[in-house]
Amino acid sequence: MWDDAFPSFLIGLREGLEAGLIVSVLVATLVRSDQRARLPHVWTGVAAAIGLSTSFGAVLTFTAANLSGKSQEAFGGTLSLVAVVFVTAMVFWMRRSARTFSGEIRQKVTAALGMGAGVLIATSFLAVGREGLETALFLWTTAQAAGSSSGPPAGAAAGLLIAAALCWGLYRRVLHINLTRFFTITGAVLIVIAAGVLGYGMRDLQEATVIPGGTSYAFDLSAHLDPASWYVTVVQGTLNLTPQMTWLQVGVYGAYLAIVMTLFVRGVRGSAVARARTSDGSVPAGVAGAVADEPAESPSGASPLAEGTKAAVLAATDVARAAKLMSAPPLDSAEAEKTAGPTATQAAEPVAAPTASAVTEAEHSATLATVGEKPAEPASSSREKASAPTEPPAAKPSTPRRLPRWTVPAALVAAPALIAGITIAASGGKPASGTPVVEVSASDCGRGFTEPKPGRQTFQVRNTGSRTSEIYLIDPVSNAVYGEVEGIAPGTTRALIATVGTGSYAWRCVPNGGKAVTSAAVRVSAGGGSVQAVLPVSEKDLAAPLVAYRAYVDQGLADLQTKTRTLRSDIDAGKLDRARKDWLPAHTRYASLGAAYGTFADFDAKINGRTAGLAGGVEDPAFTGFHRIEYGLWHGQSAATLAPYTKRLAADVDALRKDFPKQDFDPADLPLRTHEILENTLHRELSGNADYGSGTELATTEANLDGTRELLTLLRPLIDKRNAEVLPAVDAWMRRTEQLVLAQRAEDGTWTPLDKLSDTDRQRLDGTVSQLLEDLAPIPDLLEIRKAA
Repeated sequence: MWDDAFPSFLIGLREGLEAGLIVSVLVATLVRSDQRARLPHVWTGVAAAIGLSTSFGAVLTFTAANLSGKSQEAFGGTLSLVAVVFVTAMVFWMRRSARTFSGEIRQKVTAALGMGAGVLIATSFLAVGREGLETALFLWTTAQAAGSSSGPPAGAAAGLLIAAALCWGLYRRVLHINLTRFFTITGAVLIVIAAGVLGYGMRDLQEATVIPGGTSYAFDLSAHLDPASWYVTVVQGTLNLTPQMTWLQVGVYGAYLAIVMTLFVRGVRGSAVARARTSDGSVPAGVAGAVADEPAESPSGASPLAEGTKAAVLAATDVARAAKLMSAPPLDSAEAEKTAGPTATQAAEPVAAPTASAVTEAEHSATLATVGEKPAEPASSSREKASAPTEPPAAKPSTPRRLPRWTVPAALVAAPALIAGITIAASGGKPASGTPVVEVSASDCGRGFTEPKPGRQTFQVRNTGSRTSEIYLIDPVSNAVYGEVEGIAPGTTRALIATVGTGSYAWRCVPNGGKAVTSAAVRVSAGGGSVQAVLPVSEKDLAAPLVAYRAYVDQGLADLQTKTRTLRSDIDAGKLDRARKDWLPAHTRYASLGAAYGTFADFDAKINGRTAGLAGGVEDPAFTGFHRIEYGLWHGQSAATLAPYTKRLAADVDALRKDFPKQDFDPADLPLRTHEILENTLHRELSGNADYGSGTELATTEANLDGTRELLTLLRPLIDKRNAEVLPAVDAWMRRTEQLVLAQRAEDGTWTPLDKLSDTDRQRLDGTVSQLLEDLAPIPDLLEIRKAA
């Protein structure tokens, strides 16, 4: 949970602090201007901005919930890209404006004071609303990446609470923070997190088939890293880096991080150099906006911190004086000239140049002093007292109120929520006119279902029961599935998209822990044509292929025992040349059992493990098995060095053969392995990551083709019964792939190393395997175990 909470915590803390500082500046400006009566207008705008932000998050959530699977991926991926753009812009804006944004806000508030309540409400609404929308969007994308974890909401709440406490401390002068440094550090961390969100968004778009390359992996460590381990969970939750990433994900992650971080760091250094080199008697431009008319030298020897506070107080006094003059009667020219004189004189007086350290401290202090509440007024000089004009009290005209005071604030706060409610109702809460609504539960499945219209239909399925359920639209005669919604929670509505043709249709509801319930059938007799549905598969259907495959694996393990003992004898006898020849048959025999890797548990790492994740590399004690022996045989190690490894390999194979009959083999793994064996081949053997000196990656590829062919033979009757067009295409591409692989085997049984292939041959092989994987991809879906069976 907490690993997923960190990105949301950071964005909540940073955005909350930005919004809190804005509110503090708004409030402080009004208090110093003696305009406390206007504070409700500020809080009205703030409340409206919060309402808009939460409503925006609700719209995103409900919109995504009512989309189909691929549409959800495309929607989430697109919003991830938008969130990265907003966060990147926010990071650079705050880095550039951290020292001047308080002055800008004071100017806007001062101008709004003379233009009525509406303008002041709009000023606070727009200032806070932008931060709120950015926060809602980024929190939504990080929550999507975390799935069902409760970490993102908890992290965001913690960050916002801490931000509120920090803002209160800054406002009350009990806390001092170098805000420039704070926004610089958090900005750098957010850039790293945004790179992960960008990669996650690209993966979503690939899974939605909006962008190609979904099966072109740059690396796949899922076989060597436990996804449930704490370190994988922490890295994935904080940085969105997963054990399996495509080339596109890695490319955009690295490019974004390199470009954006370089620009960010360069900008930070540039600002620091500019501050340090200012020696001409003026305050740097970035600091000037924050410290206002700050005097550089303190006649009383006060610290730079106190002087920075005094400068900000003087600036606030000027704001208050400006506010009073806005409401005062107009002056004649003589009075105006008399009033303006001292001010012009003061503006012309030179200011001593501050030291670099004083400037840095001053920009820190001025930001803090800006949000402080009613500091003590500084003593004015005798010249200021002498030239200060006498200001007559401003007349306050009385305006009749026709509406209660709470009308406008209530309307502004309620408007965003009302708009969000209408949007949600129009998109999902209440389906559009003509969209069928079907209510499902354990006791009444398919309520409201009538004869559907032929063609592609979207059914709004609402779970009115008390249990999470699997919902299927089926042919009640054959149990074939036209559409399905998995894991629909009580009280929620999900869209089920199906193509309706001539035939019978019914709903089947399977609540968790309950029995399946089927609705009455509805017959569509005209205008639809024939529609192909998926005949569901049960565990019983896979029982016979599973028994046959277990026998195949057991026989293969027996053969593997013989071959590993032969390899051990070669090493013990010191016959290294003979060992190199006998190593390959033993290794390829193990590779042909690829579909059983999931049941081999820890034995696979011992027998066929690689150096990925091992701190010591090839010298790591945990590096054992075939690849460790391969490394020694082809890197000149002695028989005495390799003897312990061959002895351990033989012992591990014997232990696996003994343990295998007791191991559980999930029937659902059989259809999955038809695709995963060659997918792993493409990412490991055909990428060169699995070679430790023998150059036999193509021999292992041929063994993996044999293992896949064995699986397809056992599952062929089930596949053909559900889609007779799948296997002919698979068989054709299997033959093409095997021809390309076997073309690299010499008559003496040796193989061309992968790195010796020409670019043309390698590209042709990669393309052929990729196409074969595309044709194999439908098989796991066709043979997925469904509760509708």
